[in-house]
Amino acid sequence: MEKWPLGVFASIDAGLGVKLDVLKELGVPTIQIHAPSREQRTQANAQESLARLEAMGIRITCVFGGFDGESYADIPTVTRTVGLVPEATRAERTQEMKEIADYAHLLGVDTVALHLGFVPEDHHDPAFQDILAVTREVCDHCAQHGQQVNLETGQETAAGLLQFIQAMERDNLFINFDPANMILYGSGEPLEALKQLGPYVRSVHCKDAKWAANPGQEWGTEMPLGEGDVDMEAYLRTLDEVGYHGPLTVEREIPHEPERQKAEIGHAIRLLNELKTKIG
Repeated sequence: MEKWPLGVFASIDAGLGVKLDVLKELGVPTIQIHAPSREQRTQANAQESLARLEAMGIRITCVFGGFDGESYADIPTVTRTVGLVPEATRAERTQEMKEIADYAHLLGVDTVALHLGFVPEDHHDPAFQDILAVTREVCDHCAQHGQQVNLETGQETAAGLLQFIQAMERDNLFINFDPANMILYGSGEPLEALKQLGPYVRSVHCKDAKWAANPGQEWGTEMPLGEGDVDMEAYLRTLDEVGYHGPLTVEREIPHEPERQKAEIGHAIRLLNELKTKIG
């Protein structure tokens, strides 16, 4: 298998990814997709999407779960609304995540991923135990299909995420590493975090960002790849060092500006191809 096949974060009917109709222009062999809305998650639609992608020579490597009511407006809003952590929506979202895994199985995809939310680092916090329980529920459901669950980095420090994974005691729980999210959330220096989390990294995003003036209290700023504080050459070299040679999935979250999004993703793909050639 090719080392570091390139990919993009894409969307069938919703979400932050590029639309399927622009994928051919981008010329990538892999994609991660944002799970479509519940009414679209049918066997017929799965078969139609697979046929379109097969005709373009594109393979889905991961299906990302997202939920109604989530907002990434600022860090306090993320804390209240994102993932399986908010108590008011936890049971409903846990069930929906299992349904998303079932849809991924229809697509023949063995990996699902999500932002879990801000997990308390105190193991004695009742919320920590509750979140462990629902995450185990999702992992056990996925295991029935031979699937793994990848948690996206960002909200937790590397040490906190490691503690959570070890407390989970499940062998199908891994990490989708996003270096920009470590900067955006102010949760840690990305390359050092990658070295700590390396054994669990099973998918990655290639995304860039600049640090906020007050990291952890204010958002950083997402940037085009190569223009932020993630050293992309060092990032790829660190991925090589920790033994990750899977897809490099470009994520650029500006769906309200589709032409700019496509142009910047095209630039990112060219940059990554140059770095791949340089690193070997």
